[in-house]
Amino acid sequence: MQITSKFTIAVHIITAIDYFKDTQKVTSKFLASSVGANPVIVRNVMCALKEADIIAISQGKSGITLAKPLDEITFFAIYKAVDAVSEEGLFHFHENPNANCPIGRNIHKGVDQKLNRVQQAMEEELKKITLSDVVQDTRKAIADENDSINKQ
Repeated sequence: MQITSKFTIAVHIITAIDYFKDTQKVTSKFLASSVGANPVIVRNVMCALKEADIIAISQGKSGITLAKPLDEITFFAIYKAVDAVSEEGLFHFHENPNANCPIGRNIHKGVDQKLNRVQQAMEEELKKITLSDVVQDTRKAIADENDSINKQ
């Protein structure tokens, strides 16, 4: 069970776009450097965010910008935009339970609904967290870091 790194890359991208919007032209190359990932991966994530109307990409002076306010971008929207989980869901069930075993024949009946409930609960929580929350906490961490450096 694992959500792909495309999710956290997308959160990083959006946070960087907001942070650098007034001081730097934000490009895919710049974002790839910030993320520390291959530019192709970053561009693929950016395309997904653009298709979901989370970011806007222009070749002109503005570069990459947010297409909506941070408080309207939820973790859930990002999770869906970047296909963070495969079609089968958050939990990948082992492929071949033994049909000759009573547990193997029936394990799906005992587990599937419970795993679906867990995934639904997680998705409901993702809907409550916005990028505004992330940006606020990240900016505070940067300010604390700067204060610590200035005190030295």
